[in-house]
Amino acid sequence: MSAQTAAPSAPLLTHRQILFIIFGLMAGMFLSSLDQTIVGTSIRTIADDLDGLSLQASVTTAYLITSTVMTPIYGKLSDIFGRRPLFLVAIAVFLLGSLLAGTAQSMYELAAFRALQGIGAGGLMALPFAILGDILAPRERAKYQGYFLAVFATSSVLGPLIGGLFAGTPEILFVAGWRWVFLVNIPVGALALVLVLRFLHVPHTRHLVKIDWWGATAIVVALVPLLLVAENGRDWGWGSALSIGCYALGGLGLVAFVVVEKLMGDAALIPLKLFRHPTFSMVTVLGVLVGFGMFGAMMTLPLYLQLVNGATPTESGFLLLPMILGLMISSVVSGQIISRTGRYRIFPTIGAGLMAAGFLWFTFAHADRPVWFMMIGMLLIGLGLGQSMQTLTIASQNSVGPREIGVATSSATFFRQIGGTLGVAILFSALFSRLPDTILAAFGRTDLLRAALDAALDPAVANAPQNARIMDQVYDGILDPVVQQLPAGADLADEQVRSGVLDTLVPQVQDALGGAGNSPVGASLDGDTSFLTGADPRLSAPFLEGFATAAVTVYVVCLVVVLVAFVLSFFLKAPPLRTKSAIEEVADADAAIAAQLAADASPPAPNSGATTKPIPAR
Repeated sequence: MSAQTAAPSAPLLTHRQILFIIFGLMAGMFLSSLDQTIVGTSIRTIADDLDGLSLQASVTTAYLITSTVMTPIYGKLSDIFGRRPLFLVAIAVFLLGSLLAGTAQSMYELAAFRALQGIGAGGLMALPFAILGDILAPRERAKYQGYFLAVFATSSVLGPLIGGLFAGTPEILFVAGWRWVFLVNIPVGALALVLVLRFLHVPHTRHLVKIDWWGATAIVVALVPLLLVAENGRDWGWGSALSIGCYALGGLGLVAFVVVEKLMGDAALIPLKLFRHPTFSMVTVLGVLVGFGMFGAMMTLPLYLQLVNGATPTESGFLLLPMILGLMISSVVSGQIISRTGRYRIFPTIGAGLMAAGFLWFTFAHADRPVWFMMIGMLLIGLGLGQSMQTLTIASQNSVGPREIGVATSSATFFRQIGGTLGVAILFSALFSRLPDTILAAFGRTDLLRAALDAALDPAVANAPQNARIMDQVYDGILDPVVQQLPAGADLADEQVRSGVLDTLVPQVQDALGGAGNSPVGASLDGDTSFLTGADPRLSAPFLEGFATAAVTVYVVCLVVVLVAFVLSFFLKAPPLRTKSAIEEVADADAAIAAQLAADASPPAPNSGATTKPIPAR
């Protein structure tokens, strides 16, 4: 006989239980998102103190590499041991890395400790979304998205402000102010541990799943060399033996990763069968491209605002508000529309289009643009990110079966992080590769150079305390030979005297800089940039214009990447969103199987409508 159809099960979690679980997830997410935003506005101060602005990409890339690699591993381990214990481990490791980062004595130490932080951050970024996929149906998830948006928005606003406050304070409790950027994670993390222990209780059935350590090793071998050459190629030479070795090793690692994943089957770190779903495949590609643009904007804008617009670290945090507000507004609006209609196809396209518009706007930036000009571009990028981030996550989870939610979520997060990691390494490499040339080009402009040298010759400007460092580092070496040749009694305070000197000096300096392949002027922003702080605007103008021009190169690269995402988004297939959570679908499937087994095991019931016939006598 046919098995009876299992009746739809009642929700396994009440609304109150779901809220408590979300409360625990928000605590961990706050820790991770606060760290990402608090470091961005303070990295210039940190790099200046540790004398390594050009090494800041190492600090960021080390964090992103480890967090990226660990993301799918956390997904696998949480399938075995449950989401809750892995989430607690992630918080603990993150806190240890934060403590050590707060004691770093060099940029290399800081990069190593940030790598340890990243090992914990991989779980903090991936597991909350996997848990949401477990307890909420894709269509219902948008209703609860506001809670996470509140956390992200709060940390995005508080992070830059707190980071700027710490970076701008020389010392707090006998410890350098910038070190509290990392040490502040300790009390925040302790609170997160308490909340997760108290509220995060998710139903879990243990599954014996192999851990794909060979796959994890292969992806490290593939990623690290490629990221190292992306960051250091300008110093090594893109065609040097060391760079070619990195290309080869990365390629071999990538091939090995694909082979290992194919052999591991369902136990793979990233099961290749996921890519049979056209929606998942397209969402993965879009996630890489959007991650590239997102991290490119988040990591370069605070530096631009501080160097070019003269904002303090705290002020640069405030100035990022348009991007955060745009993200909040578009996320809430798109989430409500998805929840009510179940349709999401259009949002990745609109989001990528708005991001492209924002980066296009930035390509018209130069040092004379007011701050509000940059804020318009930030708003456009924020409006685009808000529609892209949550929609792509929901689409990836909706494209796979309920038992694949965890690995699909961690894989989607992994590829988004890949895009971000590549974005940071490539964009900072492009920025600092272009910087010496753009600064020399700015000094080659007659208007900027004449104004700068005029100010440097003026004794009132040259002897001002706030200009001492920029004079010593840049202009004294240019002017000393000229000043020594001036006739005795020449008064440089006289504008006419200076004008006569400049008529001869400006062409000489332009010729000298034009033939200087490794001029200290061009390399002056590779290390400590604090000599620009408070300096006369005429003295710093060539450096600011040079940095703005180099930053435009970064925004052009981001524009091209996001435009590719915009075109590809038209090919995204959007199946209808499911109306049940993963644990409800699994429970229903298990109940149906149990009912089928019970029906097969029980004896057939007597036919109540049948008439018993007597057995004929023999």
